[in-house]
Amino acid sequence: MFGFKKISMPSAAEALPGRDHAIRTASEHFVNHRPLKGPYPEGTEMAMFGLGCFWGAERKFWELSDGIHVTAVGYAGGLTPNPIYEEVCSGRTGHNEVVLVVYDRKKISYDALLKTFWESHDPTQGMRQGNDIGTQYRSGIYTFTPAQRQAAEASKAMYQAELKQKGYGTITTEIVDAPAFYFAEDYHQQYLAKNPFGYCGLGGTGVSCPIGTGAKLRTA
Repeated sequence: MFGFKKISMPSAAEALPGRDHAIRTASEHFVNHRPLKGPYPEGTEMAMFGLGCFWGAERKFWELSDGIHVTAVGYAGGLTPNPIYEEVCSGRTGHNEVVLVVYDRKKISYDALLKTFWESHDPTQGMRQGNDIGTQYRSGIYTFTPAQRQAAEASKAMYQAELKQKGYGTITTEIVDAPAFYFAEDYHQQYLAKNPFGYCGLGGTGVSCPIGTGAKLRTA
């Protein structure tokens, strides 16, 4: 499992086989005690993001507002069904470490989630985030509806223009339809609430994303 080249996606032949059953995880959110796997209230929507190590990424979203119903960390975007953490870290599943966000659209907008996403990491680093290197640390937005996809693409263009003004390179964020989401193990859920002094490798660019401010996309 180990020693695999972790900065490129595995082929189907290289991918680990995984398992037929879901791995065990927490039943409720450690911070707000709501059911982690639902059922989620009527009127809520789901969003999914990958922006580096999911410990710190999840905290960015559960701290936003009371419009966040629940958050969970897991694995998505790869080939291996129901992977475990060690398999994802091997680079042989193709999965990303992602955060599932269930939110009340009447209290917080998808644009607000996108702004948090862009400003909480450096989306120009490819298969890494800071010192964390591997396919599971890539930047990604996984959309559940055409409206989310449109908003994500528009925000990417806006943020690219801002980053270019500050000397950053090309955004490497993948924007794709939401793939299967596999809940990560119990100990990963809300990790930094359980371990306040735990590792968080996230670091943004310091460049503000103008989404939701009424700013127009720069074309020059």
